Amino acid sequence: MALEALPIDAVHLLVAGAASIVALAAVVATDRPAGRWGRRLRSRLLLGVPWGTLVAVGFVIGVYLFVQSGFENPNRPVVIPFRAWSYFYPEGMLWAGFSHASRGHVTGNLLSTLVAGSLAEYAYGHFPRERGSETFGSLRRNPYVRAFCVVPGVVLSFGIVSSLFALGPVIGFSGVVFALWGFALVHYPVGTIASLTAATLVSVVYETVRTPVEIAEATPSFGPPSWANIAVQGHALGLIAGALVGAWLLRRRRARATGPTSGRAFGIDAGPSRTSAFVVFAGVLLFGASRRLWAVYWYLGNDRYELYRALGLAGVLALAAIVAVAVAGRDDPIRPSLAVPEPRTIRESAASVTPAAVGLLCLLAAFAAVAGPAVVPNLVAVDEGDLPGDSIEVEGYQVTYAEDVEDRTVSAVDVEAFGRSTSVRTSGVIVANPDREIWTRAVSTGNLAFWGYRAVDVGGTGWRETVWVQRTGWVAVGGNATYRVDAVREGNRSTLFVSDAAHAEPRLDGRNVTVAAVEEGFELRVAHEGTNATAPIPPENESVTLRGVAFVREEEAIFAERGDSRVRVAERERYEGRERSRN
Repeated sequence: MALEALPIDAVHLLVAGAASIVALAAVVATDRPAGRWGRRLRSRLLLGVPWGTLVAVGFVIGVYLFVQSGFENPNRPVVIPFRAWSYFYPEGMLWAGFSHASRGHVTGNLLSTLVAGSLAEYAYGHFPRERGSETFGSLRRNPYVRAFCVVPGVVLSFGIVSSLFALGPVIGFSGVVFALWGFALVHYPVGTIASLTAATLVSVVYETVRTPVEIAEATPSFGPPSWANIAVQGHALGLIAGALVGAWLLRRRRARATGPTSGRAFGIDAGPSRTSAFVVFAGVLLFGASRRLWAVYWYLGNDRYELYRALGLAGVLALAAIVAVAVAGRDDPIRPSLAVPEPRTIRESAASVTPAAVGLLCLLAAFAAVAGPAVVPNLVAVDEGDLPGDSIEVEGYQVTYAEDVEDRTVSAVDVEAFGRSTSVRTSGVIVANPDREIWTRAVSTGNLAFWGYRAVDVGGTGWRETVWVQRTGWVAVGGNATYRVDAVREGNRSTLFVSDAAHAEPRLDGRNVTVAAVEEGFELRVAHEGTNATAPIPPENESVTLRGVAFVREEEAIFAERGDSRVRVAERERYEGRERSRN
């Protein structure tokens, strides 16, 4: 087949594939591994494969497809019921750490999991490292148990822990991913930083295979800034937990490797060597900066956010220093003259403390400090009061639209500090379910105004219902827009919200023209000499007369005519997102 006859995507894939083969062949020919790479992997992993990571990835994919109904609609899974809303809603707490908001969300997390998980699993190992240990001597040392039970069990268990101590209704596997990165960082600081680039490469390869050629154009954003989409508390929680477990395991292995009966005592390198504190510090600092752990912010309400970049950077620096001390700190007492060989009291233990122990205790304190603020909000139940506006009900869910109302997601616990408060206002499509402790703004006012319609999916484990929310409106010339928001479910339409009327700037012989949204549609109003006249906006290419003014509708515009005067008074509201998608 001639190259010209192939689709353009196939041609680009062939070029990328050929370049990959040539590049890898050149590296292998230069390095001549002769099976060395495979032997190295098999020395640490069962058959050289990170089975635990693959099992965890398979579990998350299963949650996305079958729990979130992603199999039914891969691009739009059910999200709202699978966030960590409250301790009183166990279903959300159970699935939040494994659920995702979109296909891009789950893909990004799982590609990162494959890299970070493989590195962390290699550091843990499926085979015992102590000299003379029997591989199948016990379940704890059995490589099959470690590969298929211990590793995925710990990974998936932390997925639940990350939800229990998450601040706010978070969703996603990223807390676990950061824990894997944290575990890998303390074992291989330089290798982990290099692996971040590998994770990016894996993502690029995936997108290349999926979309070899892509055309895009600039679009306005009607969402929060990129740093406000980061669950920085959950990410920090995962990183600290992974570093804490990794540092503890690393020091435990070192103690065994340097003991009187260890292999190293007989001249055999049986354990990990000591890592430079600066290398660990630099690794954690670079990782935290690149993963935007400095993005500490406060929500001000109505799509306004305040970023505290300096405080965030200070926190990353402090964390990097603590991890460095925990990993590379000395095992000798800080004050040898006061140390007791076998301390039995708290006072004797404090006098005999080592820098390494201080580092581990500080890491534990950091974990408690990051996790603690989430406990009280998760113990607060949602107020069962009615939602503002005319809501519709779907299997216990209430869906409505409101503007400038109290955001109950943020103000679940009333906190005021440094001139900021959790009592904030919000506008948009609101979804509530008191039985599931859910109250959330599902779609912002700006997002709905940009697209004109949005799908709101509600449901539970394995089931979903979709409510389409649509905005329609008219814009008065020289004035504001007047609009209505409707909900459409199973072909039935109901009005959720009607905005204020909009006054047109042009006046005809002292007559004021107003365009108003009403539950039945839209109407024109003319005020003159203390009297008012009202009529529905006429269909296309038809007209209506009010107080001596003829209103003619031509396509998406309305013109007012009186005598020889003819002016435009209103036009149909346009939705840029919808227009761009059509083009």
